[in-house]
Amino acid sequence: MDDSPTQDETGTAPLRLGDYLPYRLAIASNQVSSMVAQAYQSRFGITIWEWRVIAILGEGRPLTAQALCDVTAMDKVSVSRAVRALADRGLISRSHNAADRRSRLLSLTASGRAIYAEIAPVALEAERDLLTGLSSDEVARLTGLLDRLRDRARELKGP
Repeated sequence: MDDSPTQDETGTAPLRLGDYLPYRLAIASNQVSSMVAQAYQSRFGITIWEWRVIAILGEGRPLTAQALCDVTAMDKVSVSRAVRALADRGLISRSHNAADRRSRLLSLTASGRAIYAEIAPVALEAERDLLTGLSSDEVARLTGLLDRLRDRARELKGP
């Protein structure tokens, strides 16, 4: 039996969601995020979105909520909820932003840095487990291709 897509009346092949790259990337991202989240959600009681905020702020540079949206590609609502939950737990603090009085700079508190220090090795171990079976050349190619796809999507999206 021929598995090649048949063309419709316009002469184009029909969309097969399982073969559609954006869908496949989303599914892979969701599965990888869930796999890594299993390593820390029950132990630390934080969501994927909260972990992303902690991980970015764990790099040591205070950021605004808008900058977090830009860096993580998370929507404003997800960032806002994560920031609120982390602030309520005393894991992040908000401080005056001299560059823009309308926004606040967010940074990890001592408790937030302690959680980051505990979770980061767990996340890195999960990444190592995920990449087991791929050569270093394959990992480098995958990383490069993902970067190129992200950059191209940004170009096509525009400002």
